[in-house]
Amino acid sequence: MNIDVIGDIHGCFEEFEKLTKQLGYDWSTGMPLHPDNRMLSFVGDLTDRGPSSIKVIEIVCLLLKEKKAFYSPGNHCNKLYRYFLGNKVQITHGLETTVAEFKDLPNKKQEKIKHDFISLYEKAPLYQILDEGRLIVAHAGIREEYIGKSSNSVKTFVLYGDITGKKNPDGTPERRDWAQQYHGKALIVYGHTPVIEPKRTNQTINIDTGAVFGNLLTAYRYPEDEVISVKSSLPYVNEKFRK
Repeated sequence: MNIDVIGDIHGCFEEFEKLTKQLGYDWSTGMPLHPDNRMLSFVGDLTDRGPSSIKVIEIVCLLLKEKKAFYSPGNHCNKLYRYFLGNKVQITHGLETTVAEFKDLPNKKQEKIKHDFISLYEKAPLYQILDEGRLIVAHAGIREEYIGKSSNSVKTFVLYGDITGKKNPDGTPERRDWAQQYHGKALIVYGHTPVIEPKRTNQTINIDTGAVFGNLLTAYRYPEDEVISVKSSLPYVNEKFRK
């Protein structure tokens, strides 16, 4: 199984298109398809903060509909899903950019995007178990003992990471580096916590290289064990990165 796992896109469609083309994907059909039948895998957080969240939703929904990719949600996906259901959510921490884009659409297009994203989210696994369990793609990571499970505590961990219950100065949850304690055989590819360059710890790799914060959008090529990145076109925000 040959897979290219894409880090947190956060509405950076331009960078997503550039990265997939660099990986050898052809867009002539209107979506990225590989001539050698490689598959894309999305680590979640497709939307928010970046300029083109709706376009990213459209392409990922199309790929999943055609069974040409794998997807599992991130915390931003979860929040957008709850917004589309009509639940009360705070339109902050990036959701405001997606909502503004959404509200600018004609009513008919709004209904289609809402329907397609709700369907995408509801059909998605909490995390991806690929290549007979050799590769796990989970938004914020996953503990070894959680693999194969889907309780509320597993869901919280996969969406938000190993949170302490405390808050950082910017209001985001404080998180422990769970990968330091991971000693499983499966390779875990994850994102959620922006790092300046892909971060390998034990049998894990964090590929959220903060495209939306002006750094890089990164893909992990499996089984080649290679990382490919493209530079972001957005302004660089240094304080957003964990060193």
